[in-house]
Amino acid sequence: MKLFTALSLLPSLALAQAVRPVVAREQAPIPLWADGAPGAVGNAPEDQPIMTPYLPPAGRANGTAVVIYPGGGYQHLSMQKEGSDVANWLASKGVTAFVVRYRLGPIYHHPVELGDAQRAIRTVRSRASEWGVDPRKVGVIGFSAGGHLASAAGTHYDAGIAASSDAIERVSSRPDFMLLLYPVITMRDSLVHKGSRLNLLGEHPDDAMIRLLSNELQITRDTPPTFIVHSSDDRTVPVQNSIMFYEALHAAGVVAEMHIFEYGGHGFGLAPTDPVLGSWTTLCESWMRRHGVIPLE
Repeated sequence: MKLFTALSLLPSLALAQAVRPVVAREQAPIPLWADGAPGAVGNAPEDQPIMTPYLPPAGRANGTAVVIYPGGGYQHLSMQKEGSDVANWLASKGVTAFVVRYRLGPIYHHPVELGDAQRAIRTVRSRASEWGVDPRKVGVIGFSAGGHLASAAGTHYDAGIAASSDAIERVSSRPDFMLLLYPVITMRDSLVHKGSRLNLLGEHPDDAMIRLLSNELQITRDTPPTFIVHSSDDRTVPVQNSIMFYEALHAAGVVAEMHIFEYGGHGFGLAPTDPVLGSWTTLCESWMRRHGVIPLE
């Protein structure tokens, strides 16, 4: 765990981040279920989850894919700051990105959101050759409540249903790595983001459900390698969410790295105008290269 209290200000870096060019090739959105999502209560856009592919510039793809879950307290989605902006950054590194619009509360509760998250991972993996993706390098990134969804995907997964008539359902939903930004992790009272719990689990979840969706309690030695970023002054989702997730990963022997910034609050996204806070993207890229997620330069 590394604590960043002060770094030299780099105006040129801030400017470069602020004017980062758009490089991703955005594709048409893909319904996660071609014939309609299971459990949907209607046919409005909010009832039908989709994901939008963002391809790297021609000739730059490195075979890695990341499925993106924007945050928003399981009630709305930050589709640009924690979605398309993130996809553009990943694409600039040769990563094929997929932004997911998953279903939300208060209309939908668990397990719908997790089902949408898993379906997106399965879809990318099952169609890997179409997008030039290595099916063994499909990761997830999530922000805030989207971080809870990403960490749930990494702690509640299966190998696929071999007997399913749906080819997508026959492949694994396990992400190969996780990138978590100021994530909601726990559903337990002491540190929970109450709005996320309300929208995900409803007004009166029982103790078993709270424990099941407290992802710090669901880690095993097979949990994917994880990179975590949070800020000490986050008053929306306490930094202890990330700390206890990191500690549980470490105790289980899972590869993990965490960076806690002195400031940043909540919901800073790429932090493109802040040379200190925005350095998390460089740290993340270095971690991905060090662990072979993306190639060394």
